[in-house]
Amino acid sequence: MADRPGGIPVKVLLLTHYYAPEVGAPQHRWSALARHLCGTGHDLHVVAPAPHYPTGRLLPGHGDEVRGTVHQGEHGEVVHRVAFRPHRGGVGDRLADEAVAAADAVRIVRAGLGGWKPDVVVSTVPSLPMLWAGEQAARAAGAPFVAEVRDAWPDLLEVTDDWDDAPRPGVGGRARRRARRWLSFAGPWTTRVQRRADVVVTTTESFADVLRGRGMREVHVIRNAAHEVPDYTPVPRPVAGELRVLYAGTMGRAQGLSTAVRAAALAQQRGVHMILRLVGSGADRPSLQRLARETGGPVEILDPVPRQRMAEQYAWADTALVSLRPWPALEWTVPSKLYEIMGLGLHVTAVVAGEAREIVEGRGAGDVSAPGDVPGLASLWESLAADRDRLTVRASAREWVEEHAHAEALGAHYADLLTWAVASHGR
Repeated sequence: MADRPGGIPVKVLLLTHYYAPEVGAPQHRWSALARHLCGTGHDLHVVAPAPHYPTGRLLPGHGDEVRGTVHQGEHGEVVHRVAFRPHRGGVGDRLADEAVAAADAVRIVRAGLGGWKPDVVVSTVPSLPMLWAGEQAARAAGAPFVAEVRDAWPDLLEVTDDWDDAPRPGVGGRARRRARRWLSFAGPWTTRVQRRADVVVTTTESFADVLRGRGMREVHVIRNAAHEVPDYTPVPRPVAGELRVLYAGTMGRAQGLSTAVRAAALAQQRGVHMILRLVGSGADRPSLQRLARETGGPVEILDPVPRQRMAEQYAWADTALVSLRPWPALEWTVPSKLYEIMGLGLHVTAVVAGEAREIVEGRGAGDVSAPGDVPGLASLWESLAADRDRLTVRASAREWVEEHAHAEALGAHYADLLTWAVASHGR
């Protein structure tokens, strides 16, 4: 990216299905980026549906952020709210919701956004319909299009049969079948949209290499940031007692947390004194609750807590779990939660493969177990409970995060990239 005219303010339009005040990885990422962009003089407008994640219903207390409203965000950005479709969390329902929001996003951009015109349009996935909306919005504005692909799309479409653990009858089942038909051709379509983008942004080096191999030239890596945990203070770890394992985050399809629940039960059967605490919400939470009851393992499942209270959860834990399912495409994914935990200097139980595994092992951030390997994970926790010295991590873990996942540095990188995209458009 030569000759970047860094420091020149640009007008940025972001299209996203997930945005604050919702809580989640995409929301955290763009909250940090919005803070930097607005704080350094860039003009950011955001098009997003009314806040409804993860419940599928308008979040309580946000009746003033419904379709058609325009309000100022936390960092000074202007947020335009579009429609959403209420849903119950199934694949078909969520896809229909994403399609409704994407279509309405294109509508309001074409209507003019009150006379404001962007210099550059960014569209962020995991909502694939919003990727299409971003391309359409960029065309309407005559602006360069930046496709941000946070996960390994379209490759994750190859495992759509595993997205739901069980089909649902009735309308939900019909929506699910319609979604499967749509997803059957969404892969090639997604690749075509990525190729037409002026810039593609990924969050890992490994997936960037995959996309470059598919003929995409302007592929840039801007990792997720290690978000701060307010008021966190490390506490001395006891030399004995139960092993405390914390998972805090989305309990979704990709996390594969059933492996951890089964492993906790197996470890208990082997005489390990431990507790696995799951904190959060997501599509898999009900099935995890059922599994915990069926296995009788040492598992507690708590409701999400505000970010301001996460410090007490991390202070409770001996090790923090980062987990992904054994899907090949997830080997090109690094969960943003990993950077957060490494930045705290807390031991990581990493149920990951690929680039994420390399980061944990290469920086001495914790211990790794293969995704989906219940006996292996149970053995790991058995070993940690028996030798608590292994819970101490090297300083190199925090140093790596400071170098590669610092929020301000990533924001500056993104701002430079957007400015360059504007200056290069049409050359």
